[in-house]
Amino acid sequence: MATPNNGDTVVIDYTVSRTDGAVVGDTKETGPQTITLGQNAIFPQIEETLTGMAVGDQETVTVSSDKAFGPRREELLIDIPRANLPPEPAPEPGMALQAQQQDGSAITLYVVEVGDQTVKADGNHPLAGEDLTFGVTLREIKQAA
Repeated sequence: MATPNNGDTVVIDYTVSRTDGAVVGDTKETGPQTITLGQNAIFPQIEETLTGMAVGDQETVTVSSDKAFGPRREELLIDIPRANLPPEPAPEPGMALQAQQQDGSAITLYVVEVGDQTVKADGNHPLAGEDLTFGVTLREIKQAA
């Protein structure tokens, strides 16, 4: 039974769920994902699980919020004056906005509320504060050269 090692490329299918069971991502529409182990492309807990799997194996891995996208940070909820936003497209809840932080790095903000004078935006990752469960199926192993 061959299992992948660090440096090998694997092809996986996965489903990601929150603790309430709601599916928040999967490979059903995008197709299998190709990952080279050891390149930090996925959470370390999943890489570790993959190294013990054979082609066709299915495993479930839970990644706690502190090891996934971190805790929700209330200081990342901000009010933006509507005058600071372009008139089109009109802001709507769920819309992503790109902004520049004080250190010059980019941040994605998600509109959560639209008022007459301000827009409330959230700089947290949409899955911040969530424990995530991954259902992973190993489809293929391509051994490193």
